[in-house]
Amino acid sequence: MTEDGELLSGVLPLIVEWYRADRRSLPWREEPTPYHVWISEIMLQQTRIEAVIPYYRRFLAAFPTVADLAAAEEDRLLKLWEGLGYYSRARNLKKTAGLLMERHGGELPRSVRELKALPGIGDYTAGAIASIAYGEPEPAVDGNVLRVMTRVLAWDADIMEQRTRAAMAAILREKYPSGEAAGLLTEGIMELGETLCIPNGEAKCADCPLRGQCRACLSGAVERYPVKAAPRARRVEERTVLLLRCGGRCAIRRREEKGLLAGLWEFPNLEGSLTQTQIRTLLTEQGAAPGAIVPCGGAKHVFTHVEWHMNGYVVDCGREAEGYLWKTAEEIGEEYSIPTAFRFYRKQLRNLLNT
Repeated sequence: MTEDGELLSGVLPLIVEWYRADRRSLPWREEPTPYHVWISEIMLQQTRIEAVIPYYRRFLAAFPTVADLAAAEEDRLLKLWEGLGYYSRARNLKKTAGLLMERHGGELPRSVRELKALPGIGDYTAGAIASIAYGEPEPAVDGNVLRVMTRVLAWDADIMEQRTRAAMAAILREKYPSGEAAGLLTEGIMELGETLCIPNGEAKCADCPLRGQCRACLSGAVERYPVKAAPRARRVEERTVLLLRCGGRCAIRRREEKGLLAGLWEFPNLEGSLTQTQIRTLLTEQGAAPGAIVPCGGAKHVFTHVEWHMNGYVVDCGREAEGYLWKTAEEIGEEYSIPTAFRFYRKQLRNLLNT
């Protein structure tokens, strides 16, 4: 047995014991069926727990079964997802639900191999479903798990490299329990990373059940781990956002089916920082008969690899130009999913249309 393996043999049971006694009450833990685990894990990707809870409850109220999700109208699904971001997650949920109905009798498969063959399910989510819902001895390695375990093992490997994640999964899999303990361990490691072995701020080592075994803690070098290469600088894009209003209605349009925010509804926007003269020329060519053009403020939105720096204008139009969908503020708010990137402009929409 390697030294790392020997250490894990003693550490992993401690995590299970700690989690049994101290776990937080979260809605997806109340009934960890495969469907519930799947939905919660997809929602929790790159999203805070506190933000996910109300979405999770509303989602299950609307789509309580795989069959309900498979039959969902996409616009309704995306509206329920509005504000969570990364909308491809929602689309993949529906695609997978359809495949489950067609090929798996409406049930998520048990094996990691079959789970990973489904849209939107990678190594981490497959491991989470297999271990938490089915008791399979499969780890689920995400950022929390890497942080906790690289500190415990004092690993210097860069956690941004896929080979580091694969190596961590492999060494954990050798020691993973099966049955109920598998799910408790998967959630327990995550819980440690979310509550004690935290990413920002000082780790709460005094309260950690692993403080007597953790190599980083024992050597006073917790802050050294995990090792993480600096991210590449994001590309900055300037955009001009137009709130076009005509007769109490505002223009929206659907984005293309590929690329950033694919297929979602948005306010008309253009690359670059356009002048009012350029905006007037463009809208005149579109037949909108633009009148007053008034600046309505700037906003910034950060995506994974790009930042949008936006300037907005309110434009009174004499005609509803073709190529847009013209709707009231109430209709847009209730029926159409507008990405969080346009949150600043959404907040102004109701007042703008009532003036």
